[in-house]
Parts: sequence; structure tokens; C-alpha cells
Amino acid sequence: MLAFSITGITLNHASRIEAQPKIEHHQAVIPPHINQQLKIIAQQKQAVLPAEVTQWLRRQQGISLSTESNIEWSPDEIYISLPKAGGDAWVRFSLADAQFEYENTSRGLISLFNDLHKGRHTGAVWQWFIDIFAIACVIFSLTGLFILQQHARRRPMVWPLLTTGLVIPLLLVVFFVHF
Repeated sequence: MLAFSITGITLNHASRIEAQPKIEHHQAVIPPHINQQLKIIAQQKQAVLPAEVTQWLRRQQGISLSTESNIEWSPDEIYISLPKAGGDAWVRFSLADAQFEYENTSRGLISLFNDLHKGRHTGAVWQWFIDIFAIACVIFSLTGLFILQQHARRRPMVWPLLTTGLVIPLLLVVFFVHF
């Protein structure tokens, strides 16, 4: 809960927190047989890359595609976005001159933690975890209300404080948040 609270603050003040992104850039020559395969499939605009191409990316370049990778096709170029928590990356195959280009940007720990908070580009396992955690927080809050209700008879300020805690945020939204 502490981590989610802290990242909530950093998300609210993201424009004031400067990131020092680290950019990694690589270029290579595409092997002729890979380039030929890419030219053929670029004309067909297939949804996936052939296994040989993904193996070359993994073995020779250390790049693995994810389910969030988006492939854009044109006759001369194949561009693949590689979104990730805390940054992004992309791959470009220039088919005319058989050039491969890769760029990986990391925006630092605060950006990583903010993306984990939002579940952005984190994969299904993390998204399930934060959903289950959110459900646990709802259950914790509801059981807390039940406990408050049981002790309210001996503590007369319970309901006025609870109502104030609900009304103040509601008034802030109504008067200061623009829809």
C-alpha cells in the first residue's frame, strides 16, 4: 500500500519530476536470407514475423518480442514497437539497404514504478496481481467500515468524521475538477 501511495504522488506530480532517460542505440546489417524473407512478407503484410526472423532477433540482437509488440509494414521498411514498463524500445528493418536499427530507452526507476502502479506494459501476471491487490484493499476498507459501525456507539465522532472524509473529496471534484 505504501508503494502504491508513493507512486500515486509521483504520478500526480509527473510533470515536475525530471527523468534522465538512457538511450541505447544499435545498428547492424541484416543477413541476406533474413532480408529476403522480410521483403517477401512485407509485401504480404503478415501479422507476425517468421520464426527465423524472431530467432535472429533473440540470438543475434538479444531482443524478444512480446504480445504488446506492434508491427507496422511498408514495402521498404518494417517497424516494430516494443513497449515496456519504465521506457520503450523499437526495431526498424530497412529492407532497401538491409539495415537493422534498434533503440531502447529507459526512463529510470520513478517511471518504472509509475508504470507498475498503472499496470502499463507489465504483462498479464502483474496486471492480475494489482487487480487482486485492489480487490483486497476494497475488502480491507469494507471490513474497516464494518468495524467502525460496531464501535460507533461508544465513539460519537465516527460518523461525522466518516461523512466529512466522503464529502470533502466530493466537493473538491465538483468545484475544482474540470470535466
